[in-house]
Amino acid sequence: MRVLLGAAIAAAQIASAQWVNYPTAGVPKNPDGSPSLAAPAPRTADGHPDLSGIWAPVRDRPLNESLEGQTNATGPFWDFGSVVPGGLPYQPWAAQLRNQRFADHSKDNPDVRCMPLGIPQMNTHPFPRRLVQTPGYLAILHERDMEYRQIFTDGRPLPDDPQPAWNGYSTGKWSGDKLVVETIGLRDGLWADYDGSPLTTAAKITERFRRPAFGSMEVEMTIDDAKAYTKPWTVKLSWALQLNLDLLEYVCLEGEKDSVHMVGK
Repeated sequence: MRVLLGAAIAAAQIASAQWVNYPTAGVPKNPDGSPSLAAPAPRTADGHPDLSGIWAPVRDRPLNESLEGQTNATGPFWDFGSVVPGGLPYQPWAAQLRNQRFADHSKDNPDVRCMPLGIPQMNTHPFPRRLVQTPGYLAILHERDMEYRQIFTDGRPLPDDPQPAWNGYSTGKWSGDKLVVETIGLRDGLWADYDGSPLTTAAKITERFRRPAFGSMEVEMTIDDAKAYTKPWTVKLSWALQLNLDLLEYVCLEGEKDSVHMVGK
């Protein structure tokens, strides 16, 4: 399963080289003309850091590395527990479900079935995503199956009883140079990571986006889901700015023939 996914992602990224890429505007330069990714982050007219740009997670292992036979693949995309000290604090039923999903080679992961990823998997998925920051609104456009998130930063409160959704309902506000985003209203049955850590409708996700330099983004994500976990847990993710490219159209279901052949134990 992991080998197939890694190969598919690698092939898609190789294919992206065929796209007509245009230079990213407004990139600061070093004296030698190379991009100065350590330069200060740009700011909007209201003084906040501008999070806009195309971003992708910093990889912690090669995509084409064979993980077959490993009992615990590392990296947040595969297993958040590998980057949380002591592992994830599962409730007993959640640990059992995660272990069953892992034993089944994640064959029912929404990513395998061309369904939406949900926020945690979207934040760690290796495909790029474009952030578009406007007054009162932040959009996250993900290349994977052209998914999107909308985050309202216009001061509105979280609704009392939102319609359950794959990405829930998100509002954000600035705390210094960090955009703090809170999300509730998630639908049941979501996977937090590829190996099957569950989320329930009780989950609240808090993200803190910080752009410390022109070419880097820090995303701190806290999951508070008392039904699935004994206490909240937090992961810290790093994204890198992707220069001189655009998002490609990617439709997971187009020509999809593999999922019916993916079987577990």
